[in-house]
Order: sequence, then C-alpha cells, then structure tokens
Amino acid sequence: MDNWDEIKTAFQVARIGTVSGAAEKLGVHHATVIRHIDALEARLGIKLFQRHARGYTPTEAGEDLLRVAQATEDQFSQLVSRIKGGGTGVSGDLVVTSLVELVPRMAPVLVAFQEAYPAVIVRYLTGERLFRLEYGEAHVAIRAGRAPDQPDNVVQPLMDQQIGLYAAQSYVAAHGTPGLTGDFDNHRFVAHEDVDSGAPYYRWLADNVPRENVVFRSNDPNALKLAVYAGAGIGFLTPSDAAQREDLVEMAPPRPEWASQVWLVTHVDLHRTPKVQALVRFLKSRIRDVDT
Repeated sequence: MDNWDEIKTAFQVARIGTVSGAAEKLGVHHATVIRHIDALEARLGIKLFQRHARGYTPTEAGEDLLRVAQATEDQFSQLVSRIKGGGTGVSGDLVVTSLVELVPRMAPVLVAFQEAYPAVIVRYLTGERLFRLEYGEAHVAIRAGRAPDQPDNVVQPLMDQQIGLYAAQSYVAAHGTPGLTGDFDNHRFVAHEDVDSGAPYYRWLADNVPRENVVFRSNDPNALKLAVYAGAGIGFLTPSDAAQREDLVEMAPPRPEWASQVWLVTHVDLHRTPKVQALVRFLKSRIRDVDT
C-alpha cells in the first residue's frame, strides 16, 4: 500500500464513526478525510463504509481493515515503548473476549481492573465465535476446554470451572430426582444444540443420556440457564450460578470429569505491552479456581 495516510484516516473513521470526529483526531480538514476514504476505496475497488445521516458505518471489509489497523497500532505502540526503555503507562482500548458462560465471573473483575486503571477503555466481547488474536480482534482471550494450540499465542492456565447438574423445584415436583443411582435415562435435560460441543460435561451427557431426553436445546448459554430455572429439565450450571436461585435442587454435584480448564491467551506480538501485562497480572491476582 503506497499511502499509509489513507489507511490511518480510514482507521480513525472506523473507530469514531464520523468524518468530523476523525478529522479532529487527525488534526486535518474534514475534506481531507473524505478525499482519503474515496481514494482508498477506489484503489481497493471495494466499499469500506456505508454512508448515512449519522456518519460512517464500516462494511465487512471496513471491519477487517479496523482489526488489522488496530493490531498494527498496538504493535507500533509496543515498539515505541521498547525503544523508549519500556513505557509503564496503561491506557487506551483493551479488548477482552470470553465465552458467555464466563461473564458472571469476568465482568466484575474487569470493572475492578478499569477502576484501577481509569485511562483504559475496557471492551468485553463475548460469544460462541472464536475471536482471532492474530488479526487484532482482541488483546486477551479467556478460553475454556482444551488448551489453545495456535503457534503465535501465549497460553497460561487461569482457573478451573466447576460444573454440576441442577433442576428447578418445579421440575422435581413433576418428575422427581435421579436419586443416588443416577437414573438419568428417565429424566428430561436442557443442553446445547450442538452434539459435538467441546465442553467435557456435554461430552459426558452425550455418552450417558439418550439424545431424545434432551428436550430443550439451544446454542445460547443464557437461554439454557433460563430454561433450567423455568423447569424445562435438568441442566449444567456452575455452583455459583445455582446459588443465585433458592428454588434450584442439586441433582448431581460437580464431578472432576465435568470441569473445564480455563485459559488466559494473548498473542506473542502484544503479550509484553503494558496494558496487556497489567491485565494478565490483575486476572491472576483476582481469579482463583471458581466454585471450590
């Protein structure tokens, strides 16, 4: 790419969402911003933004540019810190991603981190999709299950996630309990839609309970939790989640084979940046094995 100014301009427009905001950030006239965007789109032969009355919204191609440009900016910041002898300032955007199931544990810790480092803007992204650190989609990923094996990632154990089986009292009143023998074949279950889910407790369920017994299925963890609360069937919950409801009955206590290892993952290029290191230290100091 011949003109990095155009890329820098597009990056700021994607971040801020308006031409005027990008112009102010860059210290240029708004006409310069528009000229850079038009020239870059013409050179690439693709639209990077949808124009509308409220500003500019990145297209899919614009989102790709934003992720790569963010990663590049972070890498340059890391380089500047090294050149200057290692900066200690912790500021700017910090993107953290995890599964939705970890939100109750992670969100309070991230709030505490932001309070300790008020110059940081925490962006917490959740979902089933695997955010790719090598593309700059996140600075830190909290992942569960098997250890991530991407070669450019730094992977560290963070905690164990304990899981038990629970049901609402309304379910127990209608269907009883499995009892000490664990007679699960005659009970109804709430579970993930994907039979190939990598979670160890869902693998156990697939091996020990007929699929037709799974009467409520979803790919949304919150929907599964609410279905258990509503009495749809027996489902997997963390003990801390279960403790939030007085009307839940433990059907089977956490088992070692159901536990998920939770990993702290960073990309090697950003691992040593001050803000990533600050968060890594903070998470390790605040998060212990949950539900022990």
